[in-house]
Amino acid sequence: MSAFKSDFLRILSERGFIHQISDEAGLDKLFATESVTGYIGFDATAPSLHAGSLIQIMMLHWMQETGHRPIALMGGGTSMIGDPSFKDEARKLLTPEGIEDNLVGIRKVFSRLLDFDGQARMVNNADWLLGLNYVEFLRDVGRHFSVNRMLSFDSVKLRLDREQSLSFLEFNYMILQAYDFVELNKRLDCRLQMGGSDQWGNIVNGIDLGHRMGTPQLYAMTSPLLTTASGAKMGKSANGAVWLNADMLSPYDFWQYWRNTEDADVGRFLKLYTTLPMDEIARLEALGGSEINEAKKVLATAITTLLHGREAAEGAAETARQTFEEGALSASLPTHEVAAAEFEAGIGLLSLFVAAGFAASNGEVRRHMKGGAVRLNDVVVEDEKRVIGPADLLEGGVAKLSLGKKKHVLVRPV
Repeated sequence: MSAFKSDFLRILSERGFIHQISDEAGLDKLFATESVTGYIGFDATAPSLHAGSLIQIMMLHWMQETGHRPIALMGGGTSMIGDPSFKDEARKLLTPEGIEDNLVGIRKVFSRLLDFDGQARMVNNADWLLGLNYVEFLRDVGRHFSVNRMLSFDSVKLRLDREQSLSFLEFNYMILQAYDFVELNKRLDCRLQMGGSDQWGNIVNGIDLGHRMGTPQLYAMTSPLLTTASGAKMGKSANGAVWLNADMLSPYDFWQYWRNTEDADVGRFLKLYTTLPMDEIARLEALGGSEINEAKKVLATAITTLLHGREAAEGAAETARQTFEEGALSASLPTHEVAAAEFEAGIGLLSLFVAAGFAASNGEVRRHMKGGAVRLNDVVVEDEKRVIGPADLLEGGVAKLSLGKKKHVLVRPV
């Protein structure tokens, strides 16, 4: 479809969110004529979502911004199984207590981007899944599923083609996800399920189940699974996952992740991960040479503001400016604490870089050292046997470790 009539689909289309829609004309007409309820599910596999999930949250944000009702579905029930889609092996099973702890952390981020005092809702599929009677569920819901068809889905077929085990427990995940869609339609008149493109088969299953169980027409929409221009997976950095919660990744490190965006990705990420107007994005996208760095700073500050607030974003930007442009030692830099007794006895530089998360092994630090990227208190270190102790502390009782020009941490004995 060349042009959408509804504000929601038009905005998502021009910003690059849409990969597939089950019925473009039907869904566009629904959004143009009614207030629509749609949802995305988030399983509680960790205490925080990471940047790879941010595109989904932004879709819910734009849904509310255009006058519709978004639902953030917490997978308190489905997390007890784990989505096997395109995974090489089964997820580690979580306890109910572990799932609830993770949900507490995950819920924090949504209040920044959705207004739960308005139309937005947050619900938990544990409310209906955990009380199901197994035999009745098989009879009333399971009978609508064809095992032959389920085996044909890429998410299952790829696992089996590789001769990797797919447990009966995991095989049931797509049935429960489909049932979620039907249940949300019954409870909240939900008509649309959104997700990443790897969820297409699971979502279409829900549409088919709804048809068989007498719901109104349901719809599916997926977003592209994003990688960076160089092929790296979104939400991952050299030091691990880019978490959305400040207690798992500092606002400064979050800001830095986006500041280090590849040149070719700046315009695309401005459209997907910020609410900046399209004409402003076009202006920033057109910047060339060293000026593209200013666009990256705008990107980093805008995203950090959405997730952590304006004060944290501006603080991160100022810390970066002082660190990179003035060479100053900023108290806002990430801090790695070490035991005072251990520090006084002397700690090997290589092991300290590993402990601070700059490298996975001493060998990796050695390789960085040969390239002149390892610094202590802004001085290049070439001695791999270098030991850090009290004599290396600067004013404020900290030592500054740096890897290249963009990664810094303050070491503080406690």
